[in-house]
Amino acid sequence: MAVTLSIDRRAALEAKHRAAILQAARDLIDERGGRGFSVDDLASRADIARRTVFNHFGSLDEVLLAVCEEELSVIVDRFLGDMAKTPVGDGSRSSMFDELESAARGADLAPAIAGMYRILGDPGKDDPKAAVLTQTAFARVTDRLRDEVARRHPAADALDAALLVESLMSGIVVIAEHWLTTTGPRLDREALDDWDALLARLVHSVRSGYMADD
Repeated sequence: MAVTLSIDRRAALEAKHRAAILQAARDLIDERGGRGFSVDDLASRADIARRTVFNHFGSLDEVLLAVCEEELSVIVDRFLGDMAKTPVGDGSRSSMFDELESAARGADLAPAIAGMYRILGDPGKDDPKAAVLTQTAFARVTDRLRDEVARRHPAADALDAALLVESLMSGIVVIAEHWLTTTGPRLDREALDDWDALLARLVHSVRSGYMADD
């Protein structure tokens, strides 16, 4: 019993420290407008030892990615929820794409991308680290979507399903960068209309590869 209580207390303390690190990171991002803080700043704000940060995260970039994942989690959950509400098709490439398209149009992707911009910076040529971190964050989301498509269509060709998801998500990264450069990260009606137009253009482009089945 004593051993169990000790493990439970340790787990609770670890959870408390992790939450404090992420909250400190969010506060510093809001105050400084992005990644302009160090591990020492983070530890001081979270009121923990510097080594405690590294007990939970391998680097400051991992902290930022965790904050991004929290920002994205609501959007991704909505994306997956919309997919779950969509009737399962026949497993063909075009029907799987229809499901993903419906979910992508229903999810509030623009606010999530604007939030990532605020956290990571502009993923353009002037900030290569932001580009790498953005790609990593989207890769983690893509993994979740691939798992969901595979779960919904266990008999579908696994490579077709993977290529479909990768094509759509890679395209979203491209139009996100374009949108941030030309419009964002605003969330007014005009900016959101611009995002919808870019998403429609992406869907049209990617769909051409999934209209007909062999």
